[in-house]
Amino acid sequence: MCLAIPGKIKSIEFQYDGTVRMAKVLFGGITKEASLEMVPDAKEGDYVLVHVGVAISIVDEEEARKTFAYLEEIGEIDELVESSQLDRPNPL
Repeated sequence: MCLAIPGKIKSIEFQYDGTVRMAKVLFGGITKEASLEMVPDAKEGDYVLVHVGVAISIVDEEEARKTFAYLEEIGEIDELVESSQLDRPNPL
């Protein structure tokens, strides 16, 4: 199943020759990049829902925590952890 996962924006930068606003987003200990093109008002410290690498909405901290806890409870966060491990280079 593919869900939108809540995360906290840790930093923002422009990439691709300054044309795309990207963020480093923290998801319970895992950091991933996400486009902020759909949420132009998002800023560092905001919580966003991220779907397939794109932040689709800004949410408040309480809602983000509740949603993340529920996703952990039903085992959907495992997929995020597994995919983050695939992103890392093989040390061998």
